[in-house]
Amino acid sequence: MHFLPENIDNYVVAHSQEEPKILQELSKETWQKVLNPRMLSGAFQGRVLSMIAKLTQPKTILEIGTYTGYSALCLAEGLHSDGKIITIDKNEELETLQNKYFEKSGYQNKIEQLVGDATKIIPKIDEKFDLVFIDADKSNYINYFNLIIDKMNPGGIILSDNVLWSGKVVEELNPKDIDTKILIAYNKHLNTDDRIETVLLPIRDGLTVSRVK
Repeated sequence: MHFLPENIDNYVVAHSQEEPKILQELSKETWQKVLNPRMLSGAFQGRVLSMIAKLTQPKTILEIGTYTGYSALCLAEGLHSDGKIITIDKNEELETLQNKYFEKSGYQNKIEQLVGDATKIIPKIDEKFDLVFIDADKSNYINYFNLIIDKMNPGGIILSDNVLWSGKVVEELNPKDIDTKILIAYNKHLNTDDRIETVLLPIRDGLTVSRVK
């Protein structure tokens, strides 16, 4: 989803860091072999994720929604030298593709892959997080937030993807559209929860950055 005029969007991309070759390869293979390739973070947003991670240098990252591993590799670029990523996805069929690129990247020993229902896995994780990236089923966004908020270190960052949902969040709501309904409630919650401070960035399909106080 592009909310900027195409010529401006093209200019922004052209004047931002180029997508690393390994991520170009992963993106190409995802589009060739995997269902719903639009779920990829994409080159520009991937550079944004990389920049945020490099600015914060987190020691512990939790990613909810691995997909083919593109965003995990972007975040890994900014990991502290002693850092690690725990990434969760419900689709075990994607592990082979994930591992291919995790190994190729050199970050594999810093990435722990968990398969299953994140709402059941997260409570069992005995870690405090410096950065969390939420990019999974939209109907559980509020549940994910509630599960991770008390596991955040002070000053930790929560990134929430797809929060503009192709613009549906400002359109007349279809009562049957549960995802949009929950995203609207989620965005309001992030803006009113006094434990965090939040800015919603109109990057691609919307990326919210929330900082834990």
